[in-house]
Amino acid sequence: MQRPSKVFSLGFQHVLAMYAGAVIVPLIVGGALKLSAEQLAYLVSIDLFTCGLATLLMVWKNRFFGIGLPVVLGCTFTAVGPMIAIGSEHGISAIYGAIILSGIFVVLFAGFFGKLVRFFPPVVTGSVVTVIGITLIPVAITDMGGGQGSPDFGSLDNLALSFGVLALIILMNRFLTGFLRTVSILMSLIVGTIVAAFMGKVDFTSIAEASWFHMVKPFYFGLPTFEFSAVLTMMLVATVTIIESTGVFMALGKICGKEIESHDLTRGYRAEGLAVLLGGIFNAFPYTTYSQNVGLVQMTNVKTRNVIFTAGGILVVLGLIPKVAAFTTLIPTPVLGGATIAMFGMVVSTGIKMLGSNVDLNNHENLLIIACSVGVGLGVTVSPTLFDQLPEGFQIFTDNGIVAGSLVAIVLNMVFNFRRKTTVDIAETENLQHKAG
Repeated sequence: MQRPSKVFSLGFQHVLAMYAGAVIVPLIVGGALKLSAEQLAYLVSIDLFTCGLATLLMVWKNRFFGIGLPVVLGCTFTAVGPMIAIGSEHGISAIYGAIILSGIFVVLFAGFFGKLVRFFPPVVTGSVVTVIGITLIPVAITDMGGGQGSPDFGSLDNLALSFGVLALIILMNRFLTGFLRTVSILMSLIVGTIVAAFMGKVDFTSIAEASWFHMVKPFYFGLPTFEFSAVLTMMLVATVTIIESTGVFMALGKICGKEIESHDLTRGYRAEGLAVLLGGIFNAFPYTTYSQNVGLVQMTNVKTRNVIFTAGGILVVLGLIPKVAAFTTLIPTPVLGGATIAMFGMVVSTGIKMLGSNVDLNNHENLLIIACSVGVGLGVTVSPTLFDQLPEGFQIFTDNGIVAGSLVAIVLNMVFNFRRKTTVDIAETENLQHKAG
């Protein structure tokens, strides 16, 4: 039985792992839609609050929803572009009308999506998890240099901080055991932030300006409106996030030694749909599983649900108390980059492990599935404008390396499996005819 202090530390470590991704989406969307400072502050706070609720829904396993794995949910980056486009054309109320209906869509069709598990054999899930990790690495590398657009990008100070944090993580995992080893990410982030403060790289302004308490207000931006094109777009986004979540579910199932079956996926998808629905009601965002936390589970080897329950509770509290939540914004980008390079790399390791232990790598077709899916996923990440000339509806599936690589793996697996099945069927038919003759 883990002590409460240990559980809290492990849960807070999960919060720190996903925090940057959780707050960057409202900052991007709110800035693009020209929200006021007060509205933007609400958007960040309510996003943290709803992230917590979404995580609790997912980890709370029951007969209707919740997959019961150590999954953390956050706002999906896939929805950033569509939300900005919808808000610019139809207004912010249309964004939340579309999110609400897309959440209902996922809840209603969760059973149908769950039956598609046969399209995700180990060669597909291993490829998807590998793509997830590989496409996240550039994000970590950029953060190590200081972040996109940073005036001192790649400076010696930034590199010293990021590689110092990475070195500390490695040393703690090499020489420490037990609890201290499992919180190596958290301790490294704290030490890195303290060092950065002495270097003058920590800005305390956000804490001074934040309020102490924040009330949750459903439909804060007004009652939702419904535009057909906006609703269709967000349904496509929801379908895409289901593909991403499937890879995360499979990866965590492998890490936790649990066989993921159709009914497990159905409950997971239904929990995600409920989270999206809550996002629309509270004027937050669509939510999906966060793969960076998979790397943290793999690295710490802590797979208990009470840690994720704690993380969800912390996020809810942070969403209600902006003054406390502001403390987590103190972590400088290079410090965060040093930690995420290890976590994202562990996601890649998990994918490779899945492929090596469950896939026949002497089979040329399996190698081709892996090669093409990883190649496309990494290629789209490196060159995100590759498909800009396609219709906007198609770009939802192609402007994200994780989604593009995942779709390639699924389609190629269907092509090769269909051909193999047909060949086997023909051979069996000819054999029966020969015996009959």
